[in-house]
Amino acid sequence: MPKVLLRKELKATLLAASFMAAIIMTASTLADGCGKVDEIFDCDQVCSRYRDCFDSGYDVDGCRSRCRTNSDNNPSIRSDADQCEACIDDKSCASGAFNCATSCGTIVP
Repeated sequence: MPKVLLRKELKATLLAASFMAAIIMTASTLADGCGKVDEIFDCDQVCSRYRDCFDSGYDVDGCRSRCRTNSDNNPSIRSDADQCEACIDDKSCASGAFNCATSCGTIVP
């Protein structure tokens, strides 16, 4: 009887550990995905705003692609895109150009 009880306890422990590992992996995947969505949003907003304010023929798709690639490779670019998007959010085009040039300059010309 003790061997059967030991096997049941071992199975229950392994099942619980597997379940916890699955929860942790799912949570970490979702947390990383949210950051990626925010990054894509920042790049889109910054690139689109540049087109709307300064150059109607600006290649927004190319800008977004460069921004995403650069932010994947360099955390400071990711931070710049986030700061730029936050800075230009409530400003006019002229005000954004003068007040947000430092953070936006690494994303758009």
